[in-house]
Parts: sequence; C-alpha cells; structure tokens
Amino acid sequence: MQISTKFTIAIHMLVAIDYFGDQETVNSASLADSIGSNPVIIRNLMSELKHAGLIDTKRGPGGIKLLKPLDQITFYDVYLAVEKNKDELFNFHEHVNLNCPVGRNIHQALSDKLLKIQRNFEDDLKRQTVGDVEKDVVKAIDAK
Repeated sequence: MQISTKFTIAIHMLVAIDYFGDQETVNSASLADSIGSNPVIIRNLMSELKHAGLIDTKRGPGGIKLLKPLDQITFYDVYLAVEKNKDELFNFHEHVNLNCPVGRNIHQALSDKLLKIQRNFEDDLKRQTVGDVEKDVVKAIDAK
C-alpha cells in the first residue's frame, strides 16, 4: 500500500494557502517555492483540489482561496481529491498456481481482511483534519 506524495503536497498546499492568504496573494509559484516543487505539479494538484470543491482559483492578483475552513477539510477529503488508485489499497498478484492449495485459496482468505483494513484506514482519514496539521505548524512557527 502506498499513498503518493500528491497527498502530503496537497495538505501542505492547503495549510500554506490558509497561513499566507491573509498576508499575500497565494499562487502556484509561491506554493511551489514553499513545497520545493515544480509549479506545473502544483497547478495540476490545484485543479484536483478545485474540482473537489476545496479551493477556488483566480488568475492574476486573485490568487487561491480556501472554500472551507481547514478544520472542516478531512484527510479523507484530500485523499479523495488527489489519489487516483484508491478503490483498492491492496492488489492481488494475478498468476497464482491453481494446482497449489494455497494458491487456489489465498485470495478468498485474504480479501475480507484487506477490505477491513482499508475501511479502517479510510475511517482514520475521516477523523483527521487539515486544521489539526495547521495548528501544529503554527505552534512550531511560534516556538521559534
């Protein structure tokens, strides 16, 4: 199971949009600078976050705005917005030996357990908000 870096980059983006939004116009270049990434990657993620209803973007001096407070945006919202291979976290190997008793039965024995793990993972994502991350970031900034 692997979640792409798009997930953590998207959370970084949302926190930065909120943190800097009152002080300056936030755009893909400023986000790319904060993240250490290419602005094209940031713009692609912005498109996904916009499509999910989490941000709004305006060309020019309008910048990027959040459409919800961070404490109302869950990790699951971000996960749904940016992860493309989320239907099944676990994938089975395809070419088992059906003549082998283990090979013949492994998928059936394993699938319900993996589905339960995936549901628990998604439930955990629903309990965490981007606002929780922002509070920790601000606390770390203020401590210095």
